[in-house]
Amino acid sequence: MPSFHFLYRPVLAGIVILCLFWAKASAGTAAPDPEPATGWQNKEAASAKRFMAVTAHPLATEAASVVLKKGGTAVDAAVTAQLVLNLVEPQSSGIGGGAFMLYWDAGNQTLLSFDGRETAPAAVESDYFKDAGGQIRKWRQARLGARAVGVPGTLHLLHTAHQQFGSQPWESLFTPAITLSRTGFSVSPRMAKSIKGAQEYLRRFEETREYFFTEQGDPLPAGHHLKNPAFADTLETIAKEGIAPFYEGVIGAKLIEALQGTSAMPALMTAQDLAEYRTLSRPPVCAGYHGNAVCGMGPPSSGALTVGQILRLVERFDIGSLGPGAESIHLILEASRLAFADRARYMADSDFVPVPVEGLLNADYLRARSQLIQPEASIGEALPGHPPGITTAQASMHQIEPAGTSHFSIVDSRGNIVSMTTTIESGFGSMLMTQGFVLNNEMTDFSFRASKEGRPVANRVEGGKRPRSSMAPTIVFNSGGAPVLVAGSPGGSRIICYVAQALIGVLDWEMNPQQAVSMPHFCNRNGATDLEPHHDAKTLETALTGLGHEVRIRDMNSGLHMIQLLPSGQLLGGADPRREGRILGE
Repeated sequence: MPSFHFLYRPVLAGIVILCLFWAKASAGTAAPDPEPATGWQNKEAASAKRFMAVTAHPLATEAASVVLKKGGTAVDAAVTAQLVLNLVEPQSSGIGGGAFMLYWDAGNQTLLSFDGRETAPAAVESDYFKDAGGQIRKWRQARLGARAVGVPGTLHLLHTAHQQFGSQPWESLFTPAITLSRTGFSVSPRMAKSIKGAQEYLRRFEETREYFFTEQGDPLPAGHHLKNPAFADTLETIAKEGIAPFYEGVIGAKLIEALQGTSAMPALMTAQDLAEYRTLSRPPVCAGYHGNAVCGMGPPSSGALTVGQILRLVERFDIGSLGPGAESIHLILEASRLAFADRARYMADSDFVPVPVEGLLNADYLRARSQLIQPEASIGEALPGHPPGITTAQASMHQIEPAGTSHFSIVDSRGNIVSMTTTIESGFGSMLMTQGFVLNNEMTDFSFRASKEGRPVANRVEGGKRPRSSMAPTIVFNSGGAPVLVAGSPGGSRIICYVAQALIGVLDWEMNPQQAVSMPHFCNRNGATDLEPHHDAKTLETALTGLGHEVRIRDMNSGLHMIQLLPSGQLLGGADPRREGRILGE
């Protein structure tokens, strides 16, 4: 049997799964209309036998595929993919941000999760988001400049994972990104649209102004040939000397220097904060669903817990027979209300606050919560439940969580798997660049208020704490312990909806991965129901409104990248048509 944890605590190692439910790749679904923010690119399902990589940009997928073809592991390919994404998709992720990696070690039949989430500087106190007059700052002000930047963790995570599971030399994995940085690459339509949309803020800081605009001062257009020699220099140093220059040397010193004088309040990050950063290996969180184990990141991510709750809450309904129509979508949305209510109250960095992880996935608790779901009418705004294991009376807090993230899924020729979601938080993060890479604005993922109605907020800001995330890198295992699905997405707090929906698409509605990631999105975060525009959206809106939903039809930007592992050994890939991603395998 594989080694991974059904719940969060190591004492609960081992999963008990009832039976295998195999989803055949057969059903189809309508594609939504073009999504204005990034555009729609029709994509075909892809298959392979030996290995596969799916990322958000063709150049990153190609670089990862080359590594896999040379015999590299999934972790080797992940290092290369992330560095190339940092260059060609700088608005979404990079070494100035943080990430979560789920890793399946096929040889040892073990599932591990690596927490490379950013941390708050040690000097942070509860008034961090207040201005000089003692008023809480607006989010749009707080996300700009140095005060928004958390201690980056992505590079540390990559290095930690590579030391354990890499087979190719560290330095060799940097070559594609260094070469592209020196010789240049073509600015993609998505990157150009992102620059144009963020130009007001990118112009405020010298390095982003110089990098993302033409000599005439215009946002870089699609097709512009862009070079990044500063990033090449940074990568060459890290390739040769490891991560020490970033966390304890010259790169880190320049990073700290770049923070000075860029926000109304002084920067608090220090060289010691960088030097003390560590990637944490945490037990994965798994939830049973129709005989499968759906596994992902535990706190500080809310991803696996909330996705797991949604699936468990709808499990008593025959979602598969209902198909992807108004009746089943209503049930999933109602489950999502309940799960997001619990998320808002209980989920945060478990190293700082008690998170009742076992209780939140407790079978009796979820069985009782599921009874609140009525097929005939919406429950409206859901209240949080009272899961077993509560030790602190905390306050619920909902907050802004914009989409500025990327996800890639990789399976290597040995059967090892990486599911990694990586971010700099909002598009272009804090809008600050240093040495060729963008710095995150992850501090704004904390609650701006430390308490509410006299009770502490779980996700309040504290020195050294990691902000709550919605990132949900996922690997699904069948009853025999074999991996059958690899998935994840960007999308802010809607990540949870996107991943849960895609999993249901394959496991219940018998879609292949490409069909599942192309489905029109729907999401409820315990408020209004959001629907993605598509040809049946108005009909669905009418049906859901009749059931008591407040419906908004709006663009919903995801980046789902999925791989299905069939019993025959065949790999099926799906790349989100809302982004520029590509699937490659052999």
